[in-house]
Amino acid sequence: MNIDFSPLVAVWALLALVVVLLGGYRKVVSVNDNETLHLDDPTESTHQLVIAKKLDGIDKWGKLVTAIAAVYGLILAIAYTYQTWLQATTLGV
Repeated sequence: MNIDFSPLVAVWALLALVVVLLGGYRKVVSVNDNETLHLDDPTESTHQLVIAKKLDGIDKWGKLVTAIAAVYGLILAIAYTYQTWLQATTLGV
């Protein structure tokens, strides 16, 4: 049994690219964030709430896609190692 890992690696690379893009998007959104709490200015506190909710959403998806990419990559590495090991033992006999 010989599995072609090219499409599987392409899917993993796409997941990794999504993780990087989410990190970049989070960076762009957080540039507008002022970390000082403004309680006296209602427009600024509303703006901070909007950015905080947006960052929470990005963080949620970032953690989810990162976990999926990590598990998928680990399974892919195990499958590739197992296939290589099977080929080596089959050729050695």
